[in-house]
Amino acid sequence: MQNKKRSFFEKLTGSIRAEEENDELKKNPVKQEKGENNWMEEENEEAELAVDVYQTPTEIVVQTMVAGVKPEDLELTIGRDMITVRGKREESRKIEEENYFSKELYWGMFSRTILLPQEIEPEESEATEKHGLLTIKLQKIDKEKKTSVKIKSL
Repeated sequence: MQNKKRSFFEKLTGSIRAEEENDELKKNPVKQEKGENNWMEEENEEAELAVDVYQTPTEIVVQTMVAGVKPEDLELTIGRDMITVRGKREESRKIEEENYFSKELYWGMFSRTILLPQEIEPEESEATEKHGLLTIKLQKIDKEKKTSVKIKSL
């Protein structure tokens, strides 16, 4: 079986795909002790953000939830045909593992790169965050726009 990268949802919920579950049962039929199979501690792996991408007549809009992340801990990289959102959600409190009844929140690095369906003007992009919802508005390139240029005599 191929080692597929887990989606943000799978990490968030701790779920696995059905075919992975069957493979896991074949490899290790005895259930592991608590803490031995901690899916949150995968080496240097970033979670993948869930996003909504839609368009208006003049913009492409990208929305994602970044609750618990300070704006200064987010990094946006915008090109003409691609955008990358990267950040880190840090846990501020230290609680001993044995005191948890349930631990489902994702803490750590996350990122998402989105190929845009149309070219945009990176310089005219706008990003806002309200109540944990990051909204990025990307101005579409108007390919129909024409400009007249006056010719100067030297």
